[in-house]
Amino acid sequence: MHVYLERMTLDEKIAQLIQLAVPFFEGASDAGLITGPMASLGISEQTVHNAGSVLGMAGAQETINVQRKHLENNRLGIPLLMMADIVHGFKTIFPVPLAIGCSWNLELAELSAEIAAKEASVSGVHVTYAPMVDLVRDPRWGRVMESTGEDPYLNSLFARAFVRGFQGSDLAGDQDRVAACVKHFAAYGAAEAGRDYNTVDISPRQLREFYLPAYKAALDEGCEMVMTAFNTVDGIPATGNEPLMRKLLRDEWGFDGILISDWGAVKELIAHGIAADESEAALKAIRAGVDIEMMTACYTHHLNELISNGEVSESLIDESVLRILQLKDKLGLFENPYRAADPVREQEIVFSDAHRASALELAHKSCVLLKNDGILPLKPSQRIAVIGPFARSGDLLGPWSWTGSQDAIIRLSEAIRGKLINPAVMTVADGCGIDTATEEQWSEAATAAQEADVIVLALGEDSDMSGEAGCRADIRLPQVQLELIRRVQELGKPIVAVLFNGRPLDLHGVFEESNAVLEAWFPGSEGGLAVADLLFGDANPSGRLTMSFPFSVGQVPVYYNAFNTGRPQGAADAQVRYVSQYLDIPNEPLLPFGFGLSYASFEYADAALSSDTMTPEQTLSVTVRVTNTGAVAGVETVQLYVRDVSGEVVRPVKELKGFRQIELQPGESREVAFELTEEQLRYYHSDLSHSSDAGAFVAFVGASSRDNASLPFRLVK
Repeated sequence: MHVYLERMTLDEKIAQLIQLAVPFFEGASDAGLITGPMASLGISEQTVHNAGSVLGMAGAQETINVQRKHLENNRLGIPLLMMADIVHGFKTIFPVPLAIGCSWNLELAELSAEIAAKEASVSGVHVTYAPMVDLVRDPRWGRVMESTGEDPYLNSLFARAFVRGFQGSDLAGDQDRVAACVKHFAAYGAAEAGRDYNTVDISPRQLREFYLPAYKAALDEGCEMVMTAFNTVDGIPATGNEPLMRKLLRDEWGFDGILISDWGAVKELIAHGIAADESEAALKAIRAGVDIEMMTACYTHHLNELISNGEVSESLIDESVLRILQLKDKLGLFENPYRAADPVREQEIVFSDAHRASALELAHKSCVLLKNDGILPLKPSQRIAVIGPFARSGDLLGPWSWTGSQDAIIRLSEAIRGKLINPAVMTVADGCGIDTATEEQWSEAATAAQEADVIVLALGEDSDMSGEAGCRADIRLPQVQLELIRRVQELGKPIVAVLFNGRPLDLHGVFEESNAVLEAWFPGSEGGLAVADLLFGDANPSGRLTMSFPFSVGQVPVYYNAFNTGRPQGAADAQVRYVSQYLDIPNEPLLPFGFGLSYASFEYADAALSSDTMTPEQTLSVTVRVTNTGAVAGVETVQLYVRDVSGEVVRPVKELKGFRQIELQPGESREVAFELTEEQLRYYHSDLSHSSDAGAFVAFVGASSRDNASLPFRLVK
């Protein structure tokens, strides 16, 4: 790759560092349709001919056309990198990542990324902007749907699984894979007030303890790219943050892959207030180590001048260009610039029956049963009314599913109809829209419900209400849907609420009024079928929450691994009033991390430790016996937590350290064992050293972060 670098002019090098959207490139179906902000970039034709990468390109024939035309126009024949947001599926859309997290199934998570990579690669994509591994604690933030939850340990495991799925073990040789880009570095999930693009201000210790582990896990798995976050970190926007990107990411962690800005983030350094103009924005971003500027032209317009006046060394440009060329080489683009793009094979692979079957399986395992008073599972002989804005909706794919098709989805009402002995007795009504209603819709719902034995209410947010820029201060269902529940409840019939949404909700007005509540999230291409299978017991719910459901938005952020405070509520010597509490609501969330119900029932007994002391050299065994006391087989997720009773700095009340998923037949018992090591007890001290402290600990083993047995032990050094 040095040969190409040596032959490139400075302008050609700088052009490699810009990423432009599809309409800029000849050969694209919408070539030349450059309007709005794109038109203001002032990009010359020559810059486009030398650009390094494309944003949002997909489709085998289109990518071939664009690449072929680009190679004709590029003096040195350097191919383009085709990049796109393939977040939870390409054409076969899997549940949103937060839902995948709730499966606690790393193998299926990896498979979902592998399938997404295969479909994307044959359609001409080389790089996906995934996984997003931001730790999330505030459900007002729309992008929680793109994360796997509030726990750094679990997020790290999923980060590795997604990277393995996207990239495989031989990215150079396996053309069914794509390069992964972990995002958003760093701590984007801590945006103040749950508002997108907003400020982040956390201590260096908090950053390392909770927010950085999942990024590091993705890089340890070999992730090829990192995307900068929109937010500030320690007062400096990430895209211009030299200490974060150069010292931590590059020097301390040894990352030598591509660092790319998020859309427009280089120029946004001006609005943040650390750059006076585009020239200073380019200066700070290149010094921070940002290799690719996405959809602004600060580098293109100003790097040449900055090099001429000595403010930027050309060696910085060379470093960035070399990284880009090396990834192109690793993907084999110099030998085969079209790589796996193949219109014929695309028709065979994309949205295949096998891929859809995997999406169905993951949707089964991602839904979480939040409440059930015995009304579920439904019976095929019952008269069912399916009512609500999601009864006939195809909006089950969720945000970041731009290549998916709602037309190919089996709607929930159709899937339920297929389960009934006498489909003719089923009734369907919208009842209301997402956030509007008419008297005609109310009347239609009442008529549909009148003769039903059970009412299934299909409720939720549309996909525009979450995802990027989908932040909400009020995280209840829209008022018209709460009114629909109230009106239907007046009929005195059993109600099953099915929720389609991208975030934990405040469930007041839903939870108490329903006999059962199934959290379906945005379940993907096969979501309608999956939900119907779960409602009728053809699949048994096994999902467990990876993000707490607040009792009220007033608690937010609320998360299980919080600190105790000096005046904890409920302590033996606590006062009634002068403790850390709300006067009007509980401190605890409505539904905690790790929670989920099943049609089976599980009993825990005989929790024990192999010893009441641990040393750095000797592990501690934690065992518990789990019995399925129900009438059907089920999957239980057994969870292990630890509390450090006395640390050098305050420690969370609980931290997840392990989990096991076991399937038990009715009446079957199994002993589940965990090995706990001294390394798992380490944390970041006030001086940012990473070690454990001798002293008292408590292990907790059980069904969730709330429901568990406690086992004290000591670490002796």
